Amino acid sequence: MAHTTPDEITIDMMREALYSAVVCDALDSLGYQAQSPRVPLPPLTTQGVLVGRCKTTLWADIYHADPRPYELELQAVDACRADEVLIAAAGGSMRSGIWGELLSTAAMNQGCVGAIVDGAARDVAPMRSMEFPCFARGTCVYDSLNRQRVVDLDVPVEIGGVVFAPGDLVFADEDGLVVVPQTIERDAVFRAWEKVHAENVTRDAIRDGLKATEVYQKYGIL
Repeated sequence: MAHTTPDEITIDMMREALYSAVVCDALDSLGYQAQSPRVPLPPLTTQGVLVGRCKTTLWADIYHADPRPYELELQAVDACRADEVLIAAAGGSMRSGIWGELLSTAAMNQGCVGAIVDGAARDVAPMRSMEFPCFARGTCVYDSLNRQRVVDLDVPVEIGGVVFAPGDLVFADEDGLVVVPQTIERDAVFRAWEKVHAENVTRDAIRDGLKATEVYQKYGIL
């Protein structure tokens, strides 16, 4: 495991070993120090780490009868592929629950592994029963019909000051979420991988009785 090369690290391996904080540390070391949104998006339905590639949707509030209800959101869900995470960039609007049980079911059928909603979700209990990871600002009982709609998809979107581009890697868990631009993905993932395994060594050293200062002086990791 310790001799794994960058090209050998798969998404399944990332799910087993990596988490948001260590990926954030790796990005820091590469000079990317603002890859985590400045807004809380806690997990609503599951614990653990969500890892996948961004499938982006851009949402807007509306105040009229939608002539083509649900059109682009259904297109986005039907176009999901394996290991993608649906990103719903709604500008933090809590006007309606734009993600719920039916969209989760349809997305899962296409291989989607979770949703990140910069706004509200609903049907939390059914999604929890499905074990479908959904991160959102909160919940709202209202349906999105005539309240919010998708206005674009598969474009770069912004959440909390951070750009999520289609295909970027995203990591989300109880600590927060972080997005990894594709241009630096290989280096960032490998640095996170190496740090995780180095942290295991330092953790063992502390458990064996070394003081934290001694461990940091010896390994340079804490």
